[in-house]
Amino acid sequence: MFDMMKMMGKMKEVQARIKEAQDSLDKITAQGESGGGMVKVTVNGKRKLLAVDIDPSLLKAEDKIIVQDLVVAAVNKASEEAEVLAKEELRKSTEGLIPNIPGMDLSGMMG
Repeated sequence: MFDMMKMMGKMKEVQARIKEAQDSLDKITAQGESGGGMVKVTVNGKRKLLAVDIDPSLLKAEDKIIVQDLVVAAVNKASEEAEVLAKEELRKSTEGLIPNIPGMDLSGMMG
């Protein structure tokens, strides 16, 4: 027999765990680099850019476009890694609470 109160309690627990996972995304960091490590960036699990490190040898006026392209590439790599880490964090946080339903993607709940 279906126990609505038990189900509601389970949903509250799931919501609490998802909130914890969302809060922890600020602490997860991912790095990306481009240009053979000449440009390095760090983003958090919410894909917020935290740091940029550019090798001094790239800081010439004539290399401005190259540096801009390398920064974009490094940020994109770090953002992709942060997304993977965020999804893993959500999976771990809700493990055992939410059934493994094919096609059900809760990654949108990660902020």
